[in-house]
Amino acid sequence: MPKRQPDAEIEAIRAVLTARPRPPELAERRRRLDALGGSYALPGDVRVEPTSAGGVPAEWTEAPGADASRVLLYLHGGGYVAGSLTSHRPMVAEAGRQAGMRTLALDYRLAPEHPFPAALEDAIAGYRHLLEQGFAPERIAIGGDSAGGGLTAATLVALRDQGLPLPGCAWLISPWVDLESTYPSMASKAEADPMVQKPYLLEIAAMYLGQAPARTPLASPIHADLHGLPPMLVQVGSAETLLDEDVAFAGRAGAAEVAVTLEVWPDMIHVWHLFHPQLAAGRRAIAAAGQFIRTQLAA
Repeated sequence: MPKRQPDAEIEAIRAVLTARPRPPELAERRRRLDALGGSYALPGDVRVEPTSAGGVPAEWTEAPGADASRVLLYLHGGGYVAGSLTSHRPMVAEAGRQAGMRTLALDYRLAPEHPFPAALEDAIAGYRHLLEQGFAPERIAIGGDSAGGGLTAATLVALRDQGLPLPGCAWLISPWVDLESTYPSMASKAEADPMVQKPYLLEIAAMYLGQAPARTPLASPIHADLHGLPPMLVQVGSAETLLDEDVAFAGRAGAAEVAVTLEVWPDMIHVWHLFHPQLAAGRRAIAAAGQFIRTQLAA
């Protein structure tokens, strides 16, 4: 069998990221992530509306043809210490377009200024806000990438434990679900993934956790009881350091009788969706997620 050629587009993105490593200062890290996603122009037909969701700063995005009765609640990545509405706006807007619905992105509180469980409290408040606004839970999808993917899983567990009606489905992109970073791909994929490395993850995990143990299920949902959660799509790249923990998480969800779809995307690095304007695989992954959400919320 001929050897498959690597994806030239992700190779170009990898080269740029490698040449511009993450700065040590937190403020610079936050600016860097905002620049990564925020440098792409938002399509002119997307409407953006700032709002407050249960006291949490947020914003709606809507592309033409969006079903106003359905919504994707989105939780951005950034290791719980960075990321914002700015960093993820183009990606979230495209996800809404592909899913055919409005999106509500939350600007949840960040660590170390606001450690665990502040982000979780904000995510729950945002979901409660949607219910209070009259959205039927079966017409709500919740999604997030990296830390936002882990936060998505934790939010589902918390909502279930609080007896709230659960959303129709969930979308987890490269979810960070093990704050101890114990899985083998942390080492085996270290050279391939310029986005996140184990020393960095351990550093920001400490910022987020505060006094909480790293195995706290609502911080590291790889350790949570996942029974009763809605259908979920887990997307992870084959070249990312979180590969093994995400495969393990999907397996744990399946063993807990959750209808889970796991997609491992060849050559892709951590949260490759961010680069979708210049990465065909990013556009395909968002389109696949959009189709998953459409199907689940139509059930």
